[in-house]
Amino acid sequence: MASLKELRDVRINKLAKLRSLGVDPYPAKSGRTVTAKEVLSDFDAVANKKVVVAGRIVAIRKHGALAFIDVKDATGKIQLYIKDAVLVAPVYKYSELAFADIDLLDIGDFVEGKGAVTKTKTGEVSIDLASLRLLAKSLRPMPSKWDGLKDKETRLRRRYLDTNINEDVYQRFLRRAKFWEVHRDFFKKHGFLEMNIPVLEHIPGGADATPFVTHMNAIDQDFYLRISQELYLKRLIGGGYEKVYEIGPRFRNEGLSDEHLPEHMAMEFYWAYADWQEGMKFIKDLFGYIIENVYEGKTNFSIRGFDVDFSKDWEVIDFSEIIKSKYGVDVHKTNIDELRAAVATAGGNPKEVLNTNRGVDALWKYTRKEIGGPAFLINHPKFLSPLSKYKVDAPHITERFQPIIGGTELGNGWSEINDPLDQLARFREQQAMRAAGDDVAQMLDIDYVEMLEYGMPPTFGYGHSERVFWYLEDVSAREGVLFPQLKFELDVNTKEIYGL
Repeated sequence: MASLKELRDVRINKLAKLRSLGVDPYPAKSGRTVTAKEVLSDFDAVANKKVVVAGRIVAIRKHGALAFIDVKDATGKIQLYIKDAVLVAPVYKYSELAFADIDLLDIGDFVEGKGAVTKTKTGEVSIDLASLRLLAKSLRPMPSKWDGLKDKETRLRRRYLDTNINEDVYQRFLRRAKFWEVHRDFFKKHGFLEMNIPVLEHIPGGADATPFVTHMNAIDQDFYLRISQELYLKRLIGGGYEKVYEIGPRFRNEGLSDEHLPEHMAMEFYWAYADWQEGMKFIKDLFGYIIENVYEGKTNFSIRGFDVDFSKDWEVIDFSEIIKSKYGVDVHKTNIDELRAAVATAGGNPKEVLNTNRGVDALWKYTRKEIGGPAFLINHPKFLSPLSKYKVDAPHITERFQPIIGGTELGNGWSEINDPLDQLARFREQQAMRAAGDDVAQMLDIDYVEMLEYGMPPTFGYGHSERVFWYLEDVSAREGVLFPQLKFELDVNTKEIYGL
């Protein structure tokens, strides 16, 4: 079996022959007038009409003075029907080819065909070619679905091959694009403005996470890549805007897993004069809108081993009640020894319980694994919610909820703190936890506190990441993004071909 280098050398020789004929193998423009789908979906409307199609060659069949080339574009596949006697004499400088030049084409090349829409004797809709142009000569053969892309690592490193060969993967990322498009459509319908805010921050906030650190040479100061969009969007609420959101990347310098990536897309919105209960209905409607428009109304999903039915009412789960029923721990009256014992009972490592906050959070993480959803978790303890407003009639809990689906929380929403002194006190509690060794506790953002001192109206805020999409697709994090982060390496073929 020929090596990749040998196969590439054959194609480079064909490229040289094309150039010697005067063919430009990489012209700047195509004259395409229709897509494959437009021809195939309405044959009667285009029959016998002159059209120009273009795409990647996926099959070539040559029989004497006849040839058939199947080309694929983003909408589908169509056949080019080529007769030696009909193909016009080529003008090579315009990348046109003669019938004899078809031998210089390979599967994977991009071509353009001009001719009349017809049907062959077998009834296949085709383009009866008058001229054939080369648009791009490929130098490497496309691997087969069963051969070159068996290895998951190869698929992730060369996703452009994965999407060419695996139709299910190609369609997944069309849905991913639609997923965010539908968010924007939903927000527009409800009067929200999409605002762009910084990615580089002096002080990262809005979540418990470890940030990436970088350095800005222009002002000789360190910055952090944001872990959340929260604090800047709320500054905009303080600045007079009432409905704002952003969809963009955020960064958390933590482990790679089936559920987490250090870089990922996320959405957060903030809504002045609304509270957590209005927000809960809004999020239920948002999920319904996504399911209707991305998944065409499908309501039953298989997610991480759970059968999740979005047509039923969402269950509402009380944070402290579910942990007490499972572990016998009252999260509002517990201590670190009791929590360590409960974590050990749950199968965890009690040494990782640095404080009561982390212990309670750990118990919740074990509890959530048994909840399929859809459900809303409510009544989070105040000590786990440094940015959430507490309830007037129960100040030890907050006006907060999280959607629970497939054994995990897929978002976070709450009535925002707009009392600057309350916020300052909670930031200082978090700062003390950092000083005691809790690296993911939040930092004190004094500029944000100052904004609150100028005044911010009652506000509801919510955010979720593309993890919602990964769960709806029931794929891992790396399978749910186009180009996941992988350790840089060069394979043997690359080193051989380029002499590296």
